[in-house]
Amino acid sequence: NVFRLRMDQNEHLTCVQFVKSLPAEMISRNNFSVWSILKKCIGMELSKIAMPVVFNEPLSFLQRISEYMEHTHLIHKACSLSDSIERMQVVAAFAVSAVASQWERTGKPFNPLLGETFELTREDEGYRLISEQVSHHPPVSAFHVESLKQEFEFHGSIYPKLKFWGKSVEAEPKGTMTLELLKHKEAYTWVNPMCCVHNIILGKLWIEQYGAVEITNHSTGDTCVLNFKPCGMFGKDLHKVEGYIQDKSKKKQRVIYGKWTECIYGVDPKLYETYKKTANDSKKLKWFSLGTNPHSGAEDWLYAGGYFDRNYADCPDIY
Repeated sequence: NVFRLRMDQNEHLTCVQFVKSLPAEMISRNNFSVWSILKKCIGMELSKIAMPVVFNEPLSFLQRISEYMEHTHLIHKACSLSDSIERMQVVAAFAVSAVASQWERTGKPFNPLLGETFELTREDEGYRLISEQVSHHPPVSAFHVESLKQEFEFHGSIYPKLKFWGKSVEAEPKGTMTLELLKHKEAYTWVNPMCCVHNIILGKLWIEQYGAVEITNHSTGDTCVLNFKPCGMFGKDLHKVEGYIQDKSKKKQRVIYGKWTECIYGVDPKLYETYKKTANDSKKLKWFSLGTNPHSGAEDWLYAGGYFDRNYADCPDIY
């Protein structure tokens, strides 16, 4: 049996019950009025507001930080590569993967107590982690990860500044991430993108990441700029990431694109431009073109002819 603690909206312990298995069943939110709490918080910084426990997931923020290391194999891959551009490409994938665990994670982790620590050792992944709550107001969490074979170090501090905007909660993850590849004597730094949880009041909760992330290799001068695209009006760019890697002379060496919820690709810039041109050409209209109506002189869509010849050899294969 496992003890389970229930707390009120001020995070005061009210009762204890036994849980017979893990994970514990989620507290129901059906009988709780979200609006009764949030209507007083519009435009305010949420770290200063006592929130009901039903908003939380059963994890401390220090534990959530350890999820950055879910794809440690990418760091090991970067350590094994001899080319700095290829290393940057893999480090960029790791930086994107570090925020991927937030997808569909709409619960808020508990704020750690000042001085609280969390330790994790993964011998199978070859690292150990220590994180600590180093400030309570404002809440700041610091972490340090080191390779068991002295291959890398990953460290940083996070000050998650939260704001409520009526229908959404926005999180600005202030704090710099630093990855050191000890074998190559390289240090990479970046700041994570903005995160926003939508439909707080009504509808299905969903998350998007947006903003520019610049990864800098302080040893070689190489940089990688990643643009986490906002959803937009019709959701066309939801979860999309696009960017590029350039060397210290500002010459583009790779184009990065994909979705932070699925996969990331890195290609040669010339091949990417050729692909975009081909894709755009395939979208061109074939049977009608914009022109001038010969009778009225007004702009109109005119039939270009050829459709009824049934010669479809030049049509793009959409299957």
